Amino acid sequence: MRVVVLGGAGFVGSHLVDRLLRRGDEVVAVDNFLTGKRQHRELNRGNPRYTFVEHDICQPIPVIGPLQAVFNLASPASPIDYARLPLETLDVGSLGTRNALDLARMASATLVHASTSEVYGDPLVHPQREDYFGNVNTLGPRACYDESKRFAEALITTYARVHGTRFQIARIFNTYGPRMRVDDGRVVPAFVTQALRGEDFTVFGDGSQTRSFCYVDDLVSGLLLLLEKGDQMPVNLGNPVEMTLVEFAEAVRAAVGKGGAVRSVRPLPENDPKQRRPDITRAKTLLGWQPRVALAEGLGPTVAYFREELGL
Repeated sequence: MRVVVLGGAGFVGSHLVDRLLRRGDEVVAVDNFLTGKRQHRELNRGNPRYTFVEHDICQPIPVIGPLQAVFNLASPASPIDYARLPLETLDVGSLGTRNALDLARMASATLVHASTSEVYGDPLVHPQREDYFGNVNTLGPRACYDESKRFAEALITTYARVHGTRFQIARIFNTYGPRMRVDDGRVVPAFVTQALRGEDFTVFGDGSQTRSFCYVDDLVSGLLLLLEKGDQMPVNLGNPVEMTLVEFAEAVRAAVGKGGAVRSVRPLPENDPKQRRPDITRAKTLLGWQPRVALAEGLGPTVAYFREELGL
């Protein structure tokens, strides 16, 4: 296939580019480095099936020729990023998604869109199923991200009803692995870097809030299966193994071999989800997908990556 990956220099996007190239596809990666890393642009330089386009997808996307798929992974994705870039986050979820749809329609390609578990907000239903409409504060500090993703889902489904464009929507839960940014503010890089430095693990609240961590290789496999087998209804992609942040700190301590105490630094941020666990029944039934990499196994290469990034 010839495939476009929007956000191709990001954490997940760069891993998806690698996988597509390994299986023999031609890949055009697009990124403006707002939150993506320039180093990721160079990972496949010299591969004749790889092209990189530096571009903001809030403008019409300058990719021409036949395409079979457009993966839209372009968006700030951590609370630090979308707090720093709230209007840009809203733009990429609206204008960027519209341009991705236009590109897919003109090429008669399928759009695979990266939505998020944040469409469920601070959920009142647990675990979260795709038919749950969520508990989202449209006026809060996280709304720029949550609502940009919810709007993108509405835009995609409406656009498809008008134009017949093929699409798939992945609701992605917490994902981790090599190539995350050290400073992106999410719990995996925060805890791993703190452990490597021998510092305390810092949490908001008392650390009893829960998350479910999916290794990036498993997520990429899910995205590719979604393109192949999806049914144009959202599908949760995440690991249903749920743990508190205190329990996650202990898992990181075991992987690194050191780390301080778990220490609260301030109350929970407004609208921060208190629990998060995907119901992946649809992914199992429809795609034949479920995570295969256990947390202890995935933390090994993740820790090694951050150790090298920090020069430790």
